[in-house]
Amino acid sequence: MGNCWGTPSTRVENAQNASEQSKATSKSGLSSAPSFLTVQSYSAKSASESLPTPRTEGEILSSSNQKAFTFNELKNATRNFRPDSLLGEGGFGYVFKGWIDEQTLAPARAGSGMVIAVKKLKPEGFQGHKEWLTEVNYLGQLHHPNLVKLIGYCLEGDNRLLVYEFMPKGSLENHLFRRGPQLLSWAVRIKVAIGAAKGLSFLHDSESQVIYRDVKASNILLDGEYNAKLSDFGLAKDGPTGDKTHVSTQVMGTHGYAAPEYIATGRLTAKSDVYSFGVVLLELLSGRRALDKTKVGIEQNLVDWAKPYLGDRRKLFRIMDPKLEGQYPQKAAYSVAMLALQCLSLEPKVRPRMSVVLASLEQLQVSKDVAKRLHTEQPANSNYIRKSPLRHAPSPLNLTPCRSPLPSLRQSPQVTR
Repeated sequence: MGNCWGTPSTRVENAQNASEQSKATSKSGLSSAPSFLTVQSYSAKSASESLPTPRTEGEILSSSNQKAFTFNELKNATRNFRPDSLLGEGGFGYVFKGWIDEQTLAPARAGSGMVIAVKKLKPEGFQGHKEWLTEVNYLGQLHHPNLVKLIGYCLEGDNRLLVYEFMPKGSLENHLFRRGPQLLSWAVRIKVAIGAAKGLSFLHDSESQVIYRDVKASNILLDGEYNAKLSDFGLAKDGPTGDKTHVSTQVMGTHGYAAPEYIATGRLTAKSDVYSFGVVLLELLSGRRALDKTKVGIEQNLVDWAKPYLGDRRKLFRIMDPKLEGQYPQKAAYSVAMLALQCLSLEPKVRPRMSVVLASLEQLQVSKDVAKRLHTEQPANSNYIRKSPLRHAPSPLNLTPCRSPLPSLRQSPQVTR
């Protein structure tokens, strides 16, 4: 259903036209992420059968821990969906900023209470309703610091709305690709990658595995401390069970991020998410979009352009984000590049699990923190270790207490090596 705080992808139902970038706009008037991918399923099941609702609508809504808002409540919370409350717009509909009381969750005056983001779906489209219900289903059961919190929903007549916690720093997409937002330093980029990896690891390693299916920069949202959270669970699917190795389903996702074997066969596994995460790592390294039609030739596709440089320490700088101005540790950048290369393997079985990816990223952060701590805890006079001891030892010519016929030397002779 698109990202709730940025400019979500517009859906392209015709696979031949799906490679064009969508032009959904936000309040800032900027173009959106690459277009949405919808390809006919290669399984024998029909589209409606390949996107099953795991439980009935009544069961999902009745068992949800979220508040069931009335349309009028959300209308009041967003000041009647006023244009100046608009946060984003896309193919799914609109996202508005609102306020509710932290205790009662009743509508509150603007500027008071808890800030929320209200996603208002366009009324037309059966698929939109299914994804709305899917999101309520998953976020009603899954709770983790790196998953965006769903506060409630509204199902009233033709109105379909979702109410989320507000993420003040917006999406990763905004920070990487758009002018205005604060530049993300190398340290913050690693922090964001770790947060997103934690969210995906939680989904993949849950007792009932969940495949996210829509990993992309616009779906990674940042709170006030740049902690990353996965948003938009409209395409999420239960993972394979029993002796099954994959889930056969209609191919849906975003061009430039979707795993090639998934596009080709419709066979979905957790390793499909790993591939998409590899693309996000490339975006963090390069500051480039997964697909960019403003580029020429091979540079339009980030994976195709960047892959030849990832395994070469001497050439890696050619794909690094120029906005970093060289302010990144080369060894760590190479480690991330090699990790991305593993995630982007054309053979799904060779790709690491998200738990392994997470451990690798956390090790980079630990190494950085240890180095920083050693530097800050170093004694103030420790520099002498790197200098000649002759420069700091008192000169024997200055030790005589009586007057010497030799001229007094205030420092030791220079030693030439």
